[in-house]
Amino acid sequence: MCSVDIDNQTSLEFGDVFFKKVEDIFVGVCENLGLDDRFCELILLDDLTQLNREYRNKDSNTDVLSFPLDSSVGGLIGSVVISVSFAYSSAKKLGHSLESEILLLFIHGILHLVGFNHECDSGEHRAKESEMVEKFKLPLSLIERAEG
Repeated sequence: MCSVDIDNQTSLEFGDVFFKKVEDIFVGVCENLGLDDRFCELILLDDLTQLNREYRNKDSNTDVLSFPLDSSVGGLIGSVVISVSFAYSSAKKLGHSLESEILLLFIHGILHLVGFNHECDSGEHRAKESEMVEKFKLPLSLIERAEG
């Protein structure tokens, strides 16, 4: 069974319905990709500037960072870290909920964990992300927004 360990390090509180959606998305992506008995970590932070500086040499906040593990020891595929402040700004600008924005970013991050990379592929990440976004009835995907 696939599962997600959620670590909310923000002052915001999210309800059980949201956490169930996070779990459903991870299970759905795993099933779609034929991955069994995997789990990942979702970390919600206020700001990712320090991590972005340390791991990507960019001195600014960003929306989502993925930290895949080279080996899936015990089924752990890695961590997805999301900036809730960045997600809130994007959600407000785009007219949908903070929860929907976090779920979009989570899908994007999961796909990075399992090897998709929109920066150097031929559209596979975009296609898979769009498929998952449609399956879970979420707003326009992250990659589609960036291309628009």
